[in-house]
Amino acid sequence: MLIISLFLATLFLAYSNGANDNFKGVATLFGSGTTSYQTAILWATVMTFAGALTSIFLAGALVKNFSGQGIFPDEIANVPEIHLAVAISSGVTVLMAALTGFPISTTHSLTGGLLGAGLVAIGLKVNFTALVSSFILPLFFSPIIAIFLGAGIYKLFEYFHTQFNLFTNQKMLDTLHFISAGVVSFARGINHTPQLVAIILIIEYFSIQGGMLTIAMAMGLGGLLNSQRIAETMSTRITPMNSIQGLSANIVTGFLAIAASYLGLPISTTHVAVSSIVGVGLTEKKVNFRVFYQIIISWIFTLPIAAIISGIAYRLLQS
Repeated sequence: MLIISLFLATLFLAYSNGANDNFKGVATLFGSGTTSYQTAILWATVMTFAGALTSIFLAGALVKNFSGQGIFPDEIANVPEIHLAVAISSGVTVLMAALTGFPISTTHSLTGGLLGAGLVAIGLKVNFTALVSSFILPLFFSPIIAIFLGAGIYKLFEYFHTQFNLFTNQKMLDTLHFISAGVVSFARGINHTPQLVAIILIIEYFSIQGGMLTIAMAMGLGGLLNSQRIAETMSTRITPMNSIQGLSANIVTGFLAIAASYLGLPISTTHVAVSSIVGVGLTEKKVNFRVFYQIIISWIFTLPIAAIISGIAYRLLQS
């Protein structure tokens, strides 16, 4: 019964992840008016699924990071109750954010879930050094880097466009924009699928390949059914944007997400995507700081909320 519950909870988490995250890769397509919401989410679903399948071969380091190894002692890392508590807490946190329109980090939720269950299970024996170096620092610095890169890339493109008519062909610009959005969604699939599949690898019936395929399908369904509120926030509420700005933001997000997957760094694709959009918006002084501050507050509370829910869930499962 515990194993079945773990499997279902992980599928729920994957669905929640898709609802909150899938549209982030194509938000600039919709926000710049390059395409409709329906076309954007279908493109995101296809490319996220492709990235999820590719992650079978490229992202083994993330599977290890989110299995609990290094944060917990070996005898604790594979306890089913801990994995179930992490899946429940992360799924609830991420889905609540999706339904209210806040683009939060599934990576942050998973980190909070691991921390909360770990504190209840073994107290202060949790390896906080590993937690800071492997999770907290990448999550803190990636948005700052993305803001500066987003602004820099856009200003560079704007300069070449002004001086050399770089983007005079709108059809070519739209094609590049679509490709960049596909790269972001592809990178998200690579980055997130191993994080989620790590939770169910203790189920002996699952191989990494089978787990990733199952997770990928649940993520796709969540994105198709529950992305509307996230689309509104990411595409229209942070800043108005044109196609060149959207392309610039996507290039930054895709580069950072792929680099992080290759290096095994659990950065938040969400933080990078939002911050790169903010970066291009800052160049035109059109960022809605009220919305951005609200998003930052949701980021700050993601980890502790997931940790509290996870700790409670683990205690209940023990009893």
